[in-house]
Amino acid sequence: MSVRTDLEDGDRRLGRRMTSWRWDPARRALPVVEEAAQHTKLWWGAAFVMVAAGGWRGRRAAAAGVVSMAVAEVVSNGVVKQLWERRRPPQEWVPDEVPDRPDSSSFPSGHTAAAVGFTAAVAGVWPLAGALCAVPAAVVAGERVHAGAHYPSDVAVGALIGLSAAALTHRAPRLAVRAALK
Repeated sequence: MSVRTDLEDGDRRLGRRMTSWRWDPARRALPVVEEAAQHTKLWWGAAFVMVAAGGWRGRRAAAAGVVSMAVAEVVSNGVVKQLWERRRPPQEWVPDEVPDRPDSSSFPSGHTAAAVGFTAAVAGVWPLAGALCAVPAAVVAGERVHAGAHYPSDVAVGALIGLSAAALTHRAPRLAVRAALK
């Protein structure tokens, strides 16, 4: 067996195990989190709270989060999903009926990319707000696998895209200033 085959088998086993997790509080809470994360509503709401209650730091954190989230979404949904076609996990893995099962490519998780991109960028400006955003971001990532929308590797790559978007968001203003000074 090759390393790639081993990784794919492990990804499938972990995905199947996560979709079969039957803890009732999670079964009730995860769909609520997923609905809040649809169309990035959760992150726009967090940005609004930061702007309204966080002063200058809140405004900077919200701006960094929104820009990073936008970059992460463009890269994950607009570029990578278009280049890399991957089927969603099998419907039979999911014990509950999922009414709005996506039909786009499974790879990567755009929800996770947006959540991690927003959270990591916020954390770079306002660590406390970033820590608070990290909890729902982690729940969103786990929910995407639990709901059978993604394999764990889709979520991991989505998280890497989000982290990269946040790093770029923090680095871009410095690079622009350097370029202007030359």
